[in-house]
Amino acid sequence: MSGKSTSVVDANAILSLLLGGERVHFHRARAFFEPVREGTAAAYIPAAVLAECVYVLTRVYKVTRVDAATKLLSLLDYRGVITESPAVRQALVLYRDRNVDFVDALVAATARERNWGVLSFDRDLERLTK
Repeated sequence: MSGKSTSVVDANAILSLLLGGERVHFHRARAFFEPVREGTAAAYIPAAVLAECVYVLTRVYKVTRVDAATKLLSLLDYRGVITESPAVRQALVLYRDRNVDFVDALVAATARERNWGVLSFDRDLERLTK
């Protein structure tokens, strides 16, 4: 992605793109993400922003966990999207496929990726790390 400007993307921009919402915001988000999809622009999406998106999609808009994860995974497929690590994608897959919170999935995926242990008293997280 050298030579391309990179923007850090906030949850409200992602939610505008995925949900349609306010027309002006949707059109701005779509215009921003089109070159990102093609790889001619770069967008950095922090894991914390994805966590916020998961929360808002599932709790506020009542999108199913499968649909929320699928939409976000599709966004991560854009050629110009950058995340902290491959663990972010794996966390969305775990969240989609298992009955766990996204943050627990992110902790487990990060530990797995880096071959680290996990300290937690959360049974769901314990199940993911075994």
